[in-house]
Amino acid sequence: MLIQRPSDILPSEITPRTLFEERRRFLRDAGLLLAAGALGGALPSAEAAVTAAPKLGPLGASPFSTSEEKTPYKAVTTYNNYYEFGTDKSDPAENAGRLITRPWTVRVEGLAGKPRTFDIDELLRLAPLEERIYRMRCVEGWSMVIPWVGLPLASLLKQVEPLGSARYVEFVTLHDPKVMSRLPVLDWPYTEGLRLDEAMHPLTLLAVGLYGEVLPNQNGAPIRLVVPWKYGFKSAKSIVTIRLTDKQPATAWNKAAKHEYGFYSNVNPQVDHPRWSQATERRIGEFRKRPTLMFNGYAEQVASLYQGMDLRANF
Repeated sequence: MLIQRPSDILPSEITPRTLFEERRRFLRDAGLLLAAGALGGALPSAEAAVTAAPKLGPLGASPFSTSEEKTPYKAVTTYNNYYEFGTDKSDPAENAGRLITRPWTVRVEGLAGKPRTFDIDELLRLAPLEERIYRMRCVEGWSMVIPWVGLPLASLLKQVEPLGSARYVEFVTLHDPKVMSRLPVLDWPYTEGLRLDEAMHPLTLLAVGLYGEVLPNQNGAPIRLVVPWKYGFKSAKSIVTIRLTDKQPATAWNKAAKHEYGFYSNVNPQVDHPRWSQATERRIGEFRKRPTLMFNGYAEQVASLYQGMDLRANF
């Protein structure tokens, strides 16, 4: 397969977000309700919570950002796939407010010299936060351009010193039946996986925010994976465990429909999903379709990871 290597990934200046509508959905972004209960105070009003929504910063610029126009904040936070809160695109924004994101810990275990549990706020101090404007492509054919805030996953993995026998990284997400769906859509909890070299790649991000603010619940708060050259379902949300292993981990969608969702799930316009063509995509906010780029436009950065592989067989 001939891989095209576009060169349009350029540093870009970050412009302020101007769309602040429908912020009442995000009352629990920073655990405000939990904090109020612990202090014995009254729960904050919607207006107070909006005012108190924390900004993340200072943020470093990233050489990996695309210069393409960003998808509006409202679309990014109201059109989501997060099946733990419903299968319609609007369900996560309507239902994820029940999720409590403080306190929160992430356990890093498995084939590691120094396995440990990180508090979410401790994680944020591992590396300077960056704002990275990434293209994101859904297997269903729609796409967005999102300014994520986060730290490289490699920064976390280096802290636990992966053993030489580690070949893969498994991600296990929260599944709390008290606040999340019990529908038998998938085998809960949601799990995903990467090869270790994919996980250590500089593009692979642990996101804690978007548009300079704390990550909204419906977008995977308080910490999620972002792998921009893969289809969106690879980016596990609300992570609680990261496990280094020598075996390729089973992943949620691959277990549900192996012939439709491969382990790698790299964006590839030449390999169609059984129900959707991958040759074109529709950017949210646009009516026209645009050609899908190999590796979602990140071929120059990641194509070498798959040198010699048959990307049709390893879809």
